[in-house]
Amino acid sequence: MSQSVEAPTAARSLWHDRNFLTIWSGQALSQLGAQVAELAVPVMAVLMLDASEFELGVLNAANVAAFLLIGLPAGAWIDRLRKRHVMIAADAVRAIALAALPLLWWAGMLQVWHMVGVALVLGVATVFFDVSYQSLVPSLVPSRQIAEANGKFESTAQLANIGGPAAAGWLVGAVTAPLAVLATVGTYLASMIALLFTRDHERVAAAHEHDPLLRSIGEGLRWVFGNRLLRRIVATTSVSNLFSTLSFTLLPIFLLRELGLSPESMGIIFALGAVGGLAGAIATPHIVRRIGEAPAIPVSSIAFSLAGLALPAVALVPALAFPLLVLQSFAMSFAVLVYNITQVTFRQRITPHRLLGRMNASIRFVVWGVMPIAALIAGGLGEWLGTVTTMWIGAIGGLLSATFVVFGPFWTMRSLPDAPSDEPADGAADVPVEGPAAESAVGVADGPGDEPAAGGR
Repeated sequence: MSQSVEAPTAARSLWHDRNFLTIWSGQALSQLGAQVAELAVPVMAVLMLDASEFELGVLNAANVAAFLLIGLPAGAWIDRLRKRHVMIAADAVRAIALAALPLLWWAGMLQVWHMVGVALVLGVATVFFDVSYQSLVPSLVPSRQIAEANGKFESTAQLANIGGPAAAGWLVGAVTAPLAVLATVGTYLASMIALLFTRDHERVAAAHEHDPLLRSIGEGLRWVFGNRLLRRIVATTSVSNLFSTLSFTLLPIFLLRELGLSPESMGIIFALGAVGGLAGAIATPHIVRRIGEAPAIPVSSIAFSLAGLALPAVALVPALAFPLLVLQSFAMSFAVLVYNITQVTFRQRITPHRLLGRMNASIRFVVWGVMPIAALIAGGLGEWLGTVTTMWIGAIGGLLSATFVVFGPFWTMRSLPDAPSDEPADGAADVPVEGPAAESAVGVADGPGDEPAAGGR
């Protein structure tokens, strides 16, 4: 079983923990590199290969299809393996697969279907990496420092969101999009090396102690959906991702073709908007102290649902597109980070260590599993109704997402459950809900989170 070790020095900041700093440095570079690929790949598709709305929808669906196709068994497999070892292998696969794009471009062979194939491979590797990443944290630090560790990971990710898109826009302009992708390959290799030098306290059960695969998957699903609070959080996140993906699938076409912005401007918008994510990361502990951990979830969900409406509205005033897009991205990122901080730390805190992989995979299966479906729908609707109309459908539909937590029990409590429980999932709803709220030095949750899609993410 996985476990975290309560050391006498647990109260010290993680900035004094050399082991934590090792994995943190690797993830900082990886997050920065991911931002480069996130801008460079759609630029390659839209400007270099002249991809249509439908082709962009297929490409976006391929990026996240693995969460729908293998998300559930991946969680059960990961709970049988050393999570750090899974992450090392996933980084190696991602680096090799992504390196194929500049190689194919250099050979004059690059086509959209090549990009789709690479996206599928990257998606499978990312499923294993992300679920392991979220599940590894309790084996790296004492339980009282889970929120602080998550906070430092996410704050770093937000800094990468600020610097990465601007650097990506400059790289794309200076050396072309395919060569810019090589920077991401390098950061994945750096992450792999950092993980090789990281040590964890995870203990994996012996093979004879493992339940059959289907039973293991079922246990993870029962744990998630047997908890009345997690059920509502998952519903809000999945509906938000469903409709947000309608908008964000077509965002490169909206920015580069409809509004006529350059890749450099696109990168600057994402970078300035990401300041909102960093602000949300910093503000979250203060918001939690002021209004309570539980109410922070419906409040932030209302905020990001309303912010989504502003994205297609920019098309009504194209002369002001740049500043309005920055403001919209800022507000969306701020609200999403507050929401993601609170819900990810909560679920890591209450889930038994032996179920962490399956819990994260079960949630990802639902909240990310809707995204490839929505991406394909977005491509079809974009061809039929046009880019802007499709984005309006996504923005208006996104308003529905907040209802699951707005009309839930979150307003009647101040704090969320605080301690792990090894009770069966059916009893999860009976865990006391008035424990002290988690507070951290930075107060933000999760590296690759399950947040509603924000900005260009």
